[in-house]
Amino acid sequence: MGADRAACSGQERRSGRTGEDNRLFVGAVLWMARSCAPWRDLPPEFGKWSAVHWRLRRRTLSGVWESHFNALADDPDFEYVLIDATISKVHPDAAGEKGGSS
Repeated sequence: MGADRAACSGQERRSGRTGEDNRLFVGAVLWMARSCAPWRDLPPEFGKWSAVHWRLRRRTLSGVWESHFNALADDPDFEYVLIDATISKVHPDAAGEKGGSS
């Protein structure tokens, strides 16, 4: 995973800028995945939405995200990953509340 780590933190042999705050970038991507919001709704504390979007796009096209996911998929110890109905929110219409579709 050494090459993946170099791709995440910026490679010294490449010219150009490297990411200033990778944790903030990953937090922004996770916020987007969790909220399913449009890019323009990204909170300003994560930075400019267009910069985050293009950074994600560049990393996706270069295969960085795929290599990270493949490295995580090789880990057989996923007991800590749990999806529970108590943490999943359902829209009131889907839950059958008053005013929803019948």
